[in-house]
Amino acid sequence: MNYSCTAYELKCNDCGKRFGNQPLSACPDCLAPLEVAYDLDAVRGVFTREAIAAGPPSIWRYAALLPIPAGYQPDLPVGFTPLIKANNLGKRIGATNLYVKNDAVCFPTLSFKDRVVSVALANAQRFGFDTVGCSSTGNLANSVAAQAARLGIKACILVPAELEAAKILNTQVYGARLVRIDGNYDHVNRLCSQIADEYNWGFVNVNLRPYYAEGSKTVGYEIAEKLGWRLPDNVVVPMAGGSLIRKIRKAFQELIYLGLVEEKHVRFFGAQATGCSPISQAVKLGNDFIEPQRPNTIARSLAIGNPADGPAASQMIRATGGWAEDVSDVEIVSGMQELAETEGIFTETAGGVTTAVTARLYAHGRISPDEITVACITGNGLKTTDALTGHYREERAVRPRLADFDAYLRELDGAAEPELAAVGGTHGN
Repeated sequence: MNYSCTAYELKCNDCGKRFGNQPLSACPDCLAPLEVAYDLDAVRGVFTREAIAAGPPSIWRYAALLPIPAGYQPDLPVGFTPLIKANNLGKRIGATNLYVKNDAVCFPTLSFKDRVVSVALANAQRFGFDTVGCSSTGNLANSVAAQAARLGIKACILVPAELEAAKILNTQVYGARLVRIDGNYDHVNRLCSQIADEYNWGFVNVNLRPYYAEGSKTVGYEIAEKLGWRLPDNVVVPMAGGSLIRKIRKAFQELIYLGLVEEKHVRFFGAQATGCSPISQAVKLGNDFIEPQRPNTIARSLAIGNPADGPAASQMIRATGGWAEDVSDVEIVSGMQELAETEGIFTETAGGVTTAVTARLYAHGRISPDEITVACITGNGLKTTDALTGHYREERAVRPRLADFDAYLRELDGAAEPELAAVGGTHGN
């Protein structure tokens, strides 16, 4: 299969100036973010339902609209994760047409970041970087470390010092150099920008960011394809930097333009933790700017106090008629538990945010029960087990005897022992 994209190049969002292809994230003239622009008319005969169906069960089936360098041959089956009809969760929160996009099982490191990293590293190789890196709240660190190891590229990962232990371990195991920074994500990200310039390294979410962000479009492509080439009425997306929610919409717009789906108005809803909710607050206040916050939440993968795509995300959400909500740490844990108990999906804290916000949107009447709604789960709960510490007791061991097992079940069910129940019943006569 030819995995090369059609013609693409970097373009400034504001002034429209084009920059070809290079490791650059912002316009030198107006400082606005750069995005990848495509010749959609040129891809019209290539990017078809039939061609996509004939492709591999991964994000690479959409390669014609991803910034993939000529001759690049990917071999990791990233993405193409399940879209599940969430009937049980729907019954609990009052929804009859709810779906869950489950990137908690994304290969290779169990989060949607595997998508964006795959595209970013393809371009890192194109630009000749011998070392790649990232600033990360966890999932991105895992994915960069794993995929760099497979490609034989050196990796240097910078993370906030207070990151979950599981995510630190899941980065170190791949042999990457990991540096813990005494500060929050925004401090780490600023340092990475300086390092990228000083050391000439490829940082996936700094100088490779425009290419990296395009990988998120594959979530949107998959939603449409798995719905039978239809668009949903609503999408609920967790927000950290604010890129994912915008790229899903970009994917839908491309599909409409190319005639793969019928035109439809889709509303987008953002989900954040109350302890770090700059985009949510901007949406609620009707602002096109972000008031930075100091993160204080267990949802560390969403803890970006000054999100780069925040202003654009706020504008986009409001333009679609959507909304944004934020939930407390207690609600986040409840959301994790609710999704696990109803659909058998163990999500990380970010997924708890999405689940809890989705429930609130139905409760407040912002989403009608019968509308086709997709809630995006972006990471696996095995990465944030610390959030559940103290919520489940360690059960005592039971002797390997049927009588002991039977007695233990009664204990768990709150039933009295048979002889005590009999005594109580006689006494009551």
